[in-house]
Amino acid sequence: MEGRVAERFISLRDVLGRTTLSKTHTYRLIKAGEFPRAVKLGPRRVAFIEREVEDWLQSRVDARVA
Repeated sequence: MEGRVAERFISLRDVLGRTTLSKTHTYRLIKAGEFPRAVKLGPRRVAFIEREVEDWLQSRVDARVA
């Protein structure tokens, strides 16, 4: 794993807490290609890559400033 940064998975609950979006709206954004897609970890478990969510949040701040 030399040269690679380990990705950290975060739960949907964490995503909702960080973004303050509802679960429904989050999935609408994903479907529209406007939010990072979840990674399937098992039959009933998904997670998000923390860096991708943080990048999305920063893009919202950047859009406000522009």
